[in-house]
Amino acid sequence: MRFGVFEVDLASGELRKNGARVRLQEQPFRVLTMLLERPGEMVTREELRSALWADDTFVDFDHGLNTAVNKVREALNDAAANPRFVQTVARRGYRFIAPVEDQKSGAALAPGEKSVVAVNGNREAGSGARAEIHPELDVPLPRREITRALFILVQVMYLIFYVAALIRWQEVHRIAIGFLPGWGASAIVTAVLVTAGIGIPLRCYLIAETAFDHRRMGEKFQRLYPGILTLDELWAVAPFLLAEKIGFGAAFAATAGLLYLPFSERSLIRLAYPEERK
Repeated sequence: MRFGVFEVDLASGELRKNGARVRLQEQPFRVLTMLLERPGEMVTREELRSALWADDTFVDFDHGLNTAVNKVREALNDAAANPRFVQTVARRGYRFIAPVEDQKSGAALAPGEKSVVAVNGNREAGSGARAEIHPELDVPLPRREITRALFILVQVMYLIFYVAALIRWQEVHRIAIGFLPGWGASAIVTAVLVTAGIGIPLRCYLIAETAFDHRRMGEKFQRLYPGILTLDELWAVAPFLLAEKIGFGAAFAATAGLLYLPFSERSLIRLAYPEERK
């Protein structure tokens, strides 16, 4: 069987990439062959467990199966968050989503016959198709291009805030004096300058990681999130500096929206980079 640059020899039990052998242990290889035999169809965790272990075997089946699937993905240079070959069906099983060619017959096996599955993990189409479900949020997964683009737009918006504040810091100081004369205005300006100086490289980093679709972006964002949340909540009050121009009501509404924005960022990242549920 052949898929992409990979070839599976069932007789010898070997996986090859462009003709070169790829090391894959027996159990992961059996998982791969079961998925290849039913392209586009979900193979349940129970089916995989029954094929890998006898009924009287006493092991941690879930951990062993997760390890075997991860070994398959590692051999194929695949990722659960952005699958090209092995797609997770939350809490139920796995599906092979790339076209598979049967070398004996020379015919390409359509994924499931009843549905068409995109190689990059997009939605299925056709009769009997089901939307892919997020493994953590239990909601249908949107197109990753959309969620990543929205996240990048949010980062660009913050970049504009920071740059505009740094360019017009004297105007910020003048407005701040109207709120807190003396040292209070200086503290506000200092806070704006410091947080903008921190925020610019942070937003550039997030934009670059998302634009290049780094596979561990979700994990990295979660580690940075406490700092991002703090930074975003501080900048959420920035519209009140423009209250004399846009009015108190508009400033209050803008602040309310900005207070929620960091939670939206987290949701977008979780949708674009879901973690596989063990």
